[in-house]
Amino acid sequence: MLERTRKALRSLGGDDTDSTASTGDALRTDGGTATAAEAGDADDSGGFSLPASRDFLGSLPFWLPPFLLMGFFVYGAIGWNFALSLVNVQSFNEPNYSQLDFEQYARAFGDPTFIQATQNTFVLLVAFTVACLVVGLLVAILVDRKVRYENTFRTIYLLPFSLSFVVTAQFWLWMYNVDNGMVNLVTGTLGLGTYDWLSNPQLALGAVVFALIWQFSGYAMVVYLAGLRAIPDEHYEAARVDGASTLKMYWRVIVPQLKGATISASVVLVVFALKAFDFLYSLTGGYYPPKGTDILATLMVRQAFSAGQRSYAAAIAIMLFLLALAVIAPYLTYQYRRGEL
Repeated sequence: MLERTRKALRSLGGDDTDSTASTGDALRTDGGTATAAEAGDADDSGGFSLPASRDFLGSLPFWLPPFLLMGFFVYGAIGWNFALSLVNVQSFNEPNYSQLDFEQYARAFGDPTFIQATQNTFVLLVAFTVACLVVGLLVAILVDRKVRYENTFRTIYLLPFSLSFVVTAQFWLWMYNVDNGMVNLVTGTLGLGTYDWLSNPQLALGAVVFALIWQFSGYAMVVYLAGLRAIPDEHYEAARVDGASTLKMYWRVIVPQLKGATISASVVLVVFALKAFDFLYSLTGGYYPPKGTDILATLMVRQAFSAGQRSYAAAIAIMLFLLALAVIAPYLTYQYRRGEL
């Protein structure tokens, strides 16, 4: 085909090279012609086109400054905090980075206060997350079944999520008041007696978890409600045609389809639980939360600003970071495999 084209060009009285050059085209191996832009786009480095490089350079002002700022102030701060955990510095003295070791981490695992705070953290994470998911799912199913005053009920139930930890803590301080708190009024009316909920080490952590469930179960409800509304009506109708009861329909057909909503809500709730320092601080107005509710976040802040153990606090912060990473990393992997990241 290439030879035929050359002969045709010669028969017209022109040279094939000159004619293609004059028109700005180049012969292709399939007998056609390629424009000069197509022929000149690829460079000798393996096909990296000039327009692509121009787009890359043109986008630099938009993503490079945020990338550098994020790398310096976030990941740079994490790296500096890790370096601080490898030395032994008291208060705000100048750290000496000439001798690095893992002494602070060994101290943490030998500290009974750290062990107790770690246990309380895991209890808070598991109990709070699971309870929020269960309550949020039940309320979402109720709202999805078109109950009366659905919008009003949904708004009221979601309202606590808009409150800050400080407001929630003050509200539940009143609710848990020994003398005239609403919780003790209810338990006293039911004949269960009255309790000092926040001063009793055996009840304090449960009281904190219940207050956090009150605040964040509305978020789980919204996530599950969005998942329920995304399920086609044909799935409900098919389950009813097969004779499934309402309970079996939700348990075997609907709830398994809410896996993505469950994972997304779980990750966010765990992150909120790790940030419960504000709530616990507001309960007492100091670095010492109610007895029995000390978690890693409160221990870290207390060691840094009350005891002056900056390196020890930095080691606790790194372990908190790894705990959060252990929760978020599988979620990001799951999203990436599904093509949603």
